[in-house]
Amino acid sequence: MMEQIPGWTLSEDARLIRRSFIFRDFMAAQDFATQAGQLSESEGHHPDISYGWAYCTVSFYTHKIGGLHENDFIMAAKVNRL
Repeated sequence: MMEQIPGWTLSEDARLIRRSFIFRDFMAAQDFATQAGQLSESEGHHPDISYGWAYCTVSFYTHKIGGLHENDFIMAAKVNRL
């Protein structure tokens, strides 16, 4: 499914997918982090999100199974559309 989520990388242990997004400044990164968080809350599937000056990194994995599930890839695709 990695081909369907451009820009995302698979962790070495294949338990997590991650993407870093680059922005023009801190506020743009913060706004994106907020949007990604709101989307995730509405879907009931919560990533790890970190952001700082001009970047936001989003990581998906399913805590309950300790690895990746189809929903992780669906959410990554939805985050890409933000």
